[in-house]
Amino acid sequence: MSISRQSLLYSLDTLLQPEKFKDYGPNGLQVEGKEPVSLLVSGVTASLALIDAAIEAQADAILVHHGLFWRGQDGRVTSWMKQRLQRLLAHDINLFAYHLPLDAHPTLGNNARLGAQLGWEVDAHFGDQDLGCLAHVQYAGSAELCAQVGRVLGREPICVAGHTGPVTRVGWCTGGAQGYFESAAAAGAQVFVTGEISEPQAHLAKEIGVGFVAAGHHATERYGAPAVAAHVAQQLGIRHRFIEVENPA
Repeated sequence: MSISRQSLLYSLDTLLQPEKFKDYGPNGLQVEGKEPVSLLVSGVTASLALIDAAIEAQADAILVHHGLFWRGQDGRVTSWMKQRLQRLLAHDINLFAYHLPLDAHPTLGNNARLGAQLGWEVDAHFGDQDLGCLAHVQYAGSAELCAQVGRVLGREPICVAGHTGPVTRVGWCTGGAQGYFESAAAAGAQVFVTGEISEPQAHLAKEIGVGFVAAGHHATERYGAPAVAAHVAQQLGIRHRFIEVENPA
């Protein structure tokens, strides 16, 4: 069975509501491909590796969290941009990308799905556009929480000790959300989990007494796109396949 490109776009826009977000780039259809869509591939980033894997799978459309176009980037189509666009256009593949809307969806988004993987139930939000999540938890200490994150995500996170004693309140925001650290602390988080850490957060964690866990940008954001794509594919009666492209970052 196949559906129209416009039907897929409408379903994604209706689900993710991109008009509600002030984002860093365009959300929705970024590269127009063929009209009928029967196989939707999902992945984290519109890398050349993902595009080539989607071509091999004979996909009609790709849904990603990190698309091709960002505010302030060089607009020339050269080098890596040329290669990615050339492959998409040559094989007539649609590229759909949703950044903050895919982070924020309350049940299928990156933050919600990461929380579900870790057994954390969101009960409040914090930070810019309420993207950060909070949950009540029970850990003997920060080390226990950090170890669980590592087991679930399959990689060793960077853990900066700040909070001492039991952890009963955790805050998180996937990807490159290290700038949310102080907002998380102000909202009551005893440990903050995100994908990346910058130099200032290592000092702040110790100084303000709040733990910081950097679990990997890719590792924390690999759950939202397949969850959204699987939901929409089932709703529309088309096929879906998630393609994992390993990324140590």
